[in-house]
Amino acid sequence: MARVVVIGGGYGGLASAARLAKNGHEVTLVEGAERVGGAIGFVEQDGFRWDTGPTSTLLPAVLRDLFRKSGRPLEKELELVPVEPVRQHRFEDESVLDLPGGSRAAQMAALEALGPGLGEEWTAYVDSFAEAWETLRADYFERPYSPEHASKKATALLGSRLTMHKMVQRSFKDERLRALALHASALEGHDPRNVPGWVGMWSYIEQNFGAWTIPGGMGTLADTLAARLTTRGVSVLTSTPVRDLVVSGGAAVGVRTDDGILDADHVVCAIDPRRLPAVKPYVERTMPAIPPVICHIGLVGEVPDLPHEVVLHGDPMVVVRTGGLAPAGAHAWTVMGRGQLAEDIINAVQRGGLRVRDLVEVRVDRSPRELVEQWGGSPYGVLWQGRNTVRRRLGPRTPIPGLLMAGAHATPGAGLPSVGLSASLVAQVIGPA
Repeated sequence: MARVVVIGGGYGGLASAARLAKNGHEVTLVEGAERVGGAIGFVEQDGFRWDTGPTSTLLPAVLRDLFRKSGRPLEKELELVPVEPVRQHRFEDESVLDLPGGSRAAQMAALEALGPGLGEEWTAYVDSFAEAWETLRADYFERPYSPEHASKKATALLGSRLTMHKMVQRSFKDERLRALALHASALEGHDPRNVPGWVGMWSYIEQNFGAWTIPGGMGTLADTLAARLTTRGVSVLTSTPVRDLVVSGGAAVGVRTDDGILDADHVVCAIDPRRLPAVKPYVERTMPAIPPVICHIGLVGEVPDLPHEVVLHGDPMVVVRTGGLAPAGAHAWTVMGRGQLAEDIINAVQRGGLRVRDLVEVRVDRSPRELVEQWGGSPYGVLWQGRNTVRRRLGPRTPIPGLLMAGAHATPGAGLPSVGLSASLVAQVIGPA
């Protein structure tokens, strides 16, 4: 049995602590905020409730594996349901695409309805990522990457100079398909000229496995995992910010808090490593991906019948998520903006064809700066600055013996599936008690 201190109570920290405790280790999770969950949680006001972070997830097998490997199966704790369509795309020429998930044939038909030949173009692009997914799944996403043991294909992919921008420009002449392929990276704050081409495989994952959500909001995931930690005997210290690592003989042997030192055989950093002076020098060449502008709105009255998520393409790009909880006769939407947002974001929604400005009764604005201050870092992880970002991002191992990395800033990256996988990688490195 090893003593493990997990820094950070976001999804990466919760998932790491649950797995390690089930493996028989003595685990303490330390969180600076008053509650665990990080970006996964709820905002509530005047009877309305919105998810603070993601409202759906890809790769549901990652969640199922986490629950199975830490105790009771997911189906015994939470209901996971498919999102259909995955989202609606509204383009600048006023054409509309309802994009299905989990079916190649359904996506082809939907794109073909957008224009003759577009379905074949889109599916050919998505199909091109099948080998990349299988290669990186084996050597990067599901086991700790090692240049000595990884396949030549995996190493070549991770070092490729091909960017998302170049790949999309080559693949499509239709500007709508280009916007469709790049929208996820743009929403996360990345310049597609700096994003490796293989990252486009998330379109393949979405097409093959669909998108999934939890009725009542993804924020319930945080509460469920917190309860799992109690069951597994994890000590959870909230309102306890970690100031730095304790390093002895070049290795991490604990963490320093305002209340004293917590000794450890292993430390798992599940926060932005820039917050730890001992780790900061190792990530100085990386930058955080800044969150978008976010506005939660409560609407009273008749609203358009919309799916779970709507993307209004253009500059700015605006994303509307409709799945919040609201009183009878009302609706709870979350609006996110990226790009040249030179006007009130609700005016941008109005101009995008969703005429709900006069229905807004409750509004909660959250600026990127406020979000970073609230969460102690960006849940969008590390900004892509080219292919070298892969090796500059730490995790699961780090240059400091005894220190491991999980979470959005760690390998393999941000987003619920990747963060969940980072926790699995950490558990593999530490191993069973």
